[in-house]
Amino acid sequence: MFLKLDQQGRLYGQLYRALRQQILGGRVRPGARLPSTRWLAAELGISRNTALLAYEQLAAEGYLRAGTHAGTFVAPDVPDNLAFNPALVAPARTARANGATSAVRLSQFAARVADDPINPAVIREILMRPGLPYDFRYGRPSFDDFPHATWHRTMSRHARRRAASDLDYGAPEGAPALRAELADHLRRARAVNCSPDQIVVVSGSQQAIDLAVRVLVDRGDRVVLENPHYFPARNVSRAAGARIEFVEVDDQGMQVAELAARRIKVKLAFVTPSHQFPTGALMPLARRLDLLAWARRAGAVVFEDDYDSEYRYSGRPVEALQALDDGARVLYSGTFSKTMFPGLRLGYLVVPENLVGIFRSVKTLLDTACPTSTQMALAEFMREGHFERHLRRSRARNAVRRAALLSAIQRHLGERVEVSGAAGGLHVLLWLNDVAFRRSAEIVARAERAGVGAYPVGPFYARPPARAGLLLGYTSLTENQIVEGIRRLAPIVDAMSG
Repeated sequence: MFLKLDQQGRLYGQLYRALRQQILGGRVRPGARLPSTRWLAAELGISRNTALLAYEQLAAEGYLRAGTHAGTFVAPDVPDNLAFNPALVAPARTARANGATSAVRLSQFAARVADDPINPAVIREILMRPGLPYDFRYGRPSFDDFPHATWHRTMSRHARRRAASDLDYGAPEGAPALRAELADHLRRARAVNCSPDQIVVVSGSQQAIDLAVRVLVDRGDRVVLENPHYFPARNVSRAAGARIEFVEVDDQGMQVAELAARRIKVKLAFVTPSHQFPTGALMPLARRLDLLAWARRAGAVVFEDDYDSEYRYSGRPVEALQALDDGARVLYSGTFSKTMFPGLRLGYLVVPENLVGIFRSVKTLLDTACPTSTQMALAEFMREGHFERHLRRSRARNAVRRAALLSAIQRHLGERVEVSGAAGGLHVLLWLNDVAFRRSAEIVARAERAGVGAYPVGPFYARPPARAGLLLGYTSLTENQIVEGIRRLAPIVDAMSG
């Protein structure tokens, strides 16, 4: 706590006024714990009795709750009968009250964020949506399936064994032990061709996208996105001032022939070839090769967002696009938010060798490093085989949930809907054949009133489709919740059809 004494009068009065200003100015929140008088006295170079006198005066006036072994706390609210002296309040707050401040001028970056048709506030609304009993939120794994006890033991063991060097700043590109485990896992699971040196550990797929745009895109450059697409990639690109080119998606992913026919100069193209988001389409080998050939001709870099490829329930696994790349044109991104849990805040970006240096430099500029202790524990979790065992169990459990969802949709909705993207991933796209797109918000609102969380596909489209579509995530629900949720959704769809 920074306290500035006014050098007026007795020392305990100076301390009293400084603390009171902190409370009235909002710098110390209601209910916050204050430092002990012993610590405060040592910090300010005053006697403990002086600190005690100041605390006692503030407590007598109702600013503090003090005197217990638990410590001294700011009162939850300032009593109404206390005299309010504006001179004690921070100057900035006084100026606001007097209307003396002028409007803050936003940067062009911030203005573009604020003006985006799909503002990042949409993401916050999804994350902060109040709990519903049958919430088909997409992208969220089952927390009940996660081996919490094993993870906690791994974390505790690492905490007991860690050396003093583990407490220092870590490598900005990520802990070497984790990058080594990741390189090994990606070679086995996704045929990704990389060394540990090519991996940059990030705080999730959002930072991977941001890194790519910062390194490769200037204002006015063209960035290609699928339509529909993962809209945070659009947010980041627009914030950077990029010109967005949308390319339509069919049942085989991005239509590469359409992209190639435009003959435009592109810096970066975002694709989800293994499970297109949100339609779930799988890009076949021939089209993947066409995409790489286009990137070589156009001088473009392809960002492969492999966000949930660990979960495939039918057909043979398809190798990553990066595995086919012999021209250093692919950035490969993955995340632990879907395979572990979102709160872990770890992901990874595989970078071509000729770009490793600049990506490391920009990552250093942004945040120095992701938390080292968590990375080291995760490396151990992977090395001991817990990660792959968890993936196998999760795939099996998710396959059961997926079957329950498809069965319930067939039973309660039948021919009135069409399901897309059910072969893998953590969600399906439910097209409502007889419900117009313009009624999407209404059907979501009616579902919410019935206790069902459903998510419209509209925000992911640059050019909206004719019919309404709902994203239904199923991996965080039980089979009974899935069946009941669809049963409640069915009459709403019936009422709005036609």
